[in-house]
Amino acid sequence: MPPGAGQLALPIYASHDAIIKAVRHHQIVVVEAPTGSGKTTQLPQMLLDAGLAGDRMIGVTQPRRVAAVTVARRVAEERDCRVGDEVGYAIRFDEHASSKTRIKYMTDGTLLRESLEDTRLSAYSVIILDEAHERSLNTDLLFGILKRLTTHKHRRKSLKLLITSATLEAAKVSAYFSGCPIQSISGRQYDVSVSHSLENHDNDYYQAAIDTAMQVHLHEAPGDILMFLTGQGEITKAVRQLNEAVSSLPADCECDALLVMPLYAAMPPDMQARIFAPCPEGCRRLIVATNVAETSITVSGIVYVIDPGRVKQKSYSPQTGLDALTVVPISRVQAVQRAGRAGRTQPGKCFRLYTQQYFDRDMPNITVPEIQRTSLLSACLYLKSLSNDIDVISFDYLDPPQPEALEDALRQLFILDAIDGQGEVTPLGSQMARLPLDPCLARMLIAAANLGCLPEALIVAAMLSADSIFAENRGPEQIARMDAQQLVQAGGITAAGQQLVKKLMEDGPGDHILLLRLYRAWQETGCNGNWCQAAGLNTRGMRFARDVEGQLEAAIENSNSTFFERALGDGSIGRAKKRRKTSHSSEIELRQAILIGFASRLAHRMPTHNGYKTLGERSVLAQLHPVTANIAADEDGLLPEWVVYHELIATSKNLLRKVCPVDATWVSFITPKIANADVNRLRGGHREQPSQGGRDIETVSVSAAEQAAAAVVPRPQAAVEAARARFLARKAGRL
Repeated sequence: MPPGAGQLALPIYASHDAIIKAVRHHQIVVVEAPTGSGKTTQLPQMLLDAGLAGDRMIGVTQPRRVAAVTVARRVAEERDCRVGDEVGYAIRFDEHASSKTRIKYMTDGTLLRESLEDTRLSAYSVIILDEAHERSLNTDLLFGILKRLTTHKHRRKSLKLLITSATLEAAKVSAYFSGCPIQSISGRQYDVSVSHSLENHDNDYYQAAIDTAMQVHLHEAPGDILMFLTGQGEITKAVRQLNEAVSSLPADCECDALLVMPLYAAMPPDMQARIFAPCPEGCRRLIVATNVAETSITVSGIVYVIDPGRVKQKSYSPQTGLDALTVVPISRVQAVQRAGRAGRTQPGKCFRLYTQQYFDRDMPNITVPEIQRTSLLSACLYLKSLSNDIDVISFDYLDPPQPEALEDALRQLFILDAIDGQGEVTPLGSQMARLPLDPCLARMLIAAANLGCLPEALIVAAMLSADSIFAENRGPEQIARMDAQQLVQAGGITAAGQQLVKKLMEDGPGDHILLLRLYRAWQETGCNGNWCQAAGLNTRGMRFARDVEGQLEAAIENSNSTFFERALGDGSIGRAKKRRKTSHSSEIELRQAILIGFASRLAHRMPTHNGYKTLGERSVLAQLHPVTANIAADEDGLLPEWVVYHELIATSKNLLRKVCPVDATWVSFITPKIANADVNRLRGGHREQPSQGGRDIETVSVSAAEQAAAAVVPRPQAAVEAARARFLARKAGRL
């Protein structure tokens, strides 16, 4: 399909012939193209129209879901087709592609999962790793996997690989891929002038950004504004503050109207679509965005960029298991990317809220690759499932991760029964890798299938997969403690809704069981949105969880896995769920499954106070997160002896988030395995024979582990009622 005039005006078309020639003559090509050049939308179309797709697809990976969806929609519009026909996309829990699809945008994680089913990626003639400079964990894994696929002795010679980025260490990537050629695309369409502030705004960057935005609106020529902030909370606050500032302007102010719009990765598609709608006449847009707007999403009409020089970044300590989400300085690469968002349709301006000296001397050159600052649990499971001859520690990474992070991941996989004592992936681990979930959640589902509570576990997994279940980032405890005035200020939470939340958590079930109860209560209303608002829940989050539950059901029913045979019974989880509604659901068995799934995240309460000590190589002391659902304490005020947690977060204190109490008798089946992990044997890539007279470490089979735990569980209904009665009696005695 011939490109339109607007497409031909993009800088990438000036290099059309050179790019096509390079791809025809080389298997791997690095493409350097600045922001706004059209590489993401136009390069796949150029290759398709040149006949390089053959009878297969061109796959284009993106680090973020929002980018995969929005770009696919844009390209489908340019090619005058419906999304899912010639142009499609695939992200976790959402796919619009068909046998007609020739260009498929997807997250990098989606392509990784596809490679488990088809290691040669035979559906694709061309794979484009886009926005590679972001160095997401999955993109770095794809570097290694695609290098094996294109250089290994059993390589796919017909597969073309392009690595594209606006700012990338091109020479380094070229050297990694055996000196492949680098194709550079010349500059953006219009110049962008950059202004630096006279002082650094380390502690007041937020207010400095607000003030700068208002100054631009009041004193600069027409043109839309893009302002970067670090997260959804900041953005929501800024949108409110900016709208208030605009409404307080004097009536005789001669400036245009200002339409303030948020943009962050967790926004639902319908809200994201508003960003790309034409702006009303006589109105200026101010888009307040996270770093998702650096490269993943291009909004036309942006003339002014406000860059506070900050980003929220997640880091993980393999020594302690602590996750930290902190605001850190951006890199020089990111600063260049942000400035490049302006100047797409006319000359632009970028206002940096830090000094020229800081940019030149102190700002980090590049962003630390995610593979060097995150948990590698999923990555190691993926590599192990791909091939047992892969040694995850000596694997050919572009930038190697910390050895401690890899060792931490191997220990966890062993505890979860995903790998055996020699580091080879087990059948259970292989099934875990194929589920579109965190390994702990996948292990929980397999355990639940064996324990007879899969429908409940599916709900918990779906609810934990949603970005936000409670509105305004509140927790159930906060809702339960609200007085009448706070309920009014909360906007929508009713007294009846508050009472329901209190009732569902009155026996101290923990977060996971509360999520199950909330979901079922919502189902009983016919999934009513008004009910969500009354109970302080996020309607979009609940609907997303419902969609995820359906996707997981379908994935399990289509898996033909022996691990789910018992749960499927007559072949339908749906029928099992209907049968379940007529009987009491076993929350105790569900808590068992949660323990097995999160066995690597156990914490033991201190003898005399409610602090918890995590288990593992280097345990840490932590407290329950303030938003944790009510957990029942005994008559001495002590919380349960053992809990499992979803996250261990480092703030001013170490906090356990999303917590489930578990019975000490169940834990006794888990703790021996935690002590028996030998990293030297778990790393894999070879098989060692046990020493003469020695005994190899064996992986407990899934059935043995679940059956052993189930044997010590009291019958559900009686146990639940007894625990609830004891708790309510103690509660009444304290009143």
